Amino acid sequence: MPRDKSQERWAVVGGGFLGMTLALRLAQQGKEVSLYEASPTLGGLASAWQLGDIVWDRHYHVILSSDFWLRSLLRDLNLEGEIRWQKVRTGFYVDSQLYSMSNALEFLRFPPLNLVDKMRLAATIFRAASIKDWKFLENIYVQDWLEKWSGSRVVNKIWLPLLRAKLGESYRDTSAAFIWATIARMYAARRNNMKTELFGYVAGGYARITQRFERALRQHGVVFRLGQAVRVITSKGVSGVTVELANGSSECFDHAIVTTPAPLAARLCPQLTPSERNRLRNIKYQGIVCASLLLDQPLSDFYITNITDSRVPFTGVIEMSSLVDRSYFGGRALVYLPKYVCSDSDAFTLTEDQIREDIVSALEKMYPAFRRDHVNCFRVSRVRYLLPIPTINYSARLPEVNTSVPGLHILNSAHIVNGTLNINETVQLAESNARKFAKIVPFPKSSNYELTASNR
Repeated sequence: MPRDKSQERWAVVGGGFLGMTLALRLAQQGKEVSLYEASPTLGGLASAWQLGDIVWDRHYHVILSSDFWLRSLLRDLNLEGEIRWQKVRTGFYVDSQLYSMSNALEFLRFPPLNLVDKMRLAATIFRAASIKDWKFLENIYVQDWLEKWSGSRVVNKIWLPLLRAKLGESYRDTSAAFIWATIARMYAARRNNMKTELFGYVAGGYARITQRFERALRQHGVVFRLGQAVRVITSKGVSGVTVELANGSSECFDHAIVTTPAPLAARLCPQLTPSERNRLRNIKYQGIVCASLLLDQPLSDFYITNITDSRVPFTGVIEMSSLVDRSYFGGRALVYLPKYVCSDSDAFTLTEDQIREDIVSALEKMYPAFRRDHVNCFRVSRVRYLLPIPTINYSARLPEVNTSVPGLHILNSAHIVNGTLNINETVQLAESNARKFAKIVPFPKSSNYELTASNR
């Protein structure tokens, strides 16, 4: 007879929002869940850190009014009612000049483009926002699709610099589904006929959300294995899945879900078939080197400034203090300066002092009122595997979530096939797959299956 599903023991490897959401839903299904995380705290890319005398998000995050899945999760955590909504402004740094593009009038006045260019750019955005069935876009290169709708001048002046800023030269292999997902999410954040953008945040940032999340997990009996790096995961069929830690200890489960980036998952799971490992290893990633600056005063009143100048050592300016009440930052301004790079970039070898000098020098040129002594605190976060790049025919080449190894499942941000990497899409990925995991039939105790070298 199959064992009672309520007795199943599940391991979730990775304590980001994907892993935490999976752990919560599995526990609510009656399973015994252990959550493994190599760092000493939960949150993953949404974790918080100390910046001078404040605690705030290590990377920049925002809640959109259209983020249904994230808002639903926050409702479960009794936090949705504490979202604070704000209008924000958008800037563009083009040809060493800073421009505002926060409403229709400013768009029409935007000097870098002529009237025809602006009409074609607007048509591109409206066309992307109107597409419901995105699958055909996976067969079209993003540059080809943009040139069809925007024309070569707009592509060269606006789109290509923005694509290179986010994807580097990998934009050449990227499908049009990427730009569709990007535009669709931002367009959904607008409301009423004035098309006003409303962005939101929870008081206290993701540190507060993660604390509330951790409390909910503990209340549902989830066991935490924090600060414990997993070394290898193996299976012997009915005997279960063994999670072995770097310190040599191990524990056996009925199932394990690995939520780490694809290349790391391939290394953790040696019993995968060559085909499965290749599919994981062939997923291309962009990394990020993101500086956080606590300043005496803001750089501008834009929430985000898009940069089209490749000479600038960061690919955007995100002024969190234009969205979040500055009282959370001791009256100062919090600015994120990300640089998206390939996962093996030399940028990961630069010291914090080198990065700081490059950034401060650039800010002095971009913002005349900025001075070096405005910087109260400076920290750098580095992530090698951040953004899976949606290449041509991306979804058709993804590895399956349920692997050939009994009891082993691999689910990570690479499985977001119709959206962009953000917390809302991550939560949606977890919610949809948690329902599928609930339907998995347990191994019968009479099974004599054993995983051997001949059937790996």
